[in-house]
Amino acid sequence: LDEMERAMNDALWAVARTLDAQSVVPGGGAVEAALAVYLENFAHTLGSREQLAIAAFAESLLVIPKTLAMNAALDSTDLLAKLRVEHTEALKAADDKTKAKRWTGLDLIEGELRDNVAAGVLEPQPSKVKSLQFATEAAVTVLRIDDTIRLNPPPEDQQ
Repeated sequence: LDEMERAMNDALWAVARTLDAQSVVPGGGAVEAALAVYLENFAHTLGSREQLAIAAFAESLLVIPKTLAMNAALDSTDLLAKLRVEHTEALKAADDKTKAKRWTGLDLIEGELRDNVAAGVLEPQPSKVKSLQFATEAAVTVLRIDDTIRLNPPPEDQQ
């Protein structure tokens, strides 16, 4: 009963946040895939070490859709490849039909891709922005640590 109450409370808060935000983005890894494809293309325009950092960050964004697929016991490699193709086509599209592929995300029930806006799989935009900001800040904090903590093994005569 406590678990059901907690789940209902979480659902109500999600609806409240969505209504407060008045702005939603497609779920199912669509935002992360779109950002990854955009950043990969941007990285190719650079000729410095920044290119490597941006490409690595783009690759890290795909952990979200990959984890979603794996947790649903789906072939994450195949779905991620298809998702990248869809978002690459959307980024380079000239017509509205192909541009609409930017809403493509994972359908974890059917194990395929779909237009998650049309399917109603949405997330509050501020929540998505905050989660990406927090994850990025955490990674930067870890990368700034330049001290190594070393644990020396005890001398052999004390073992």
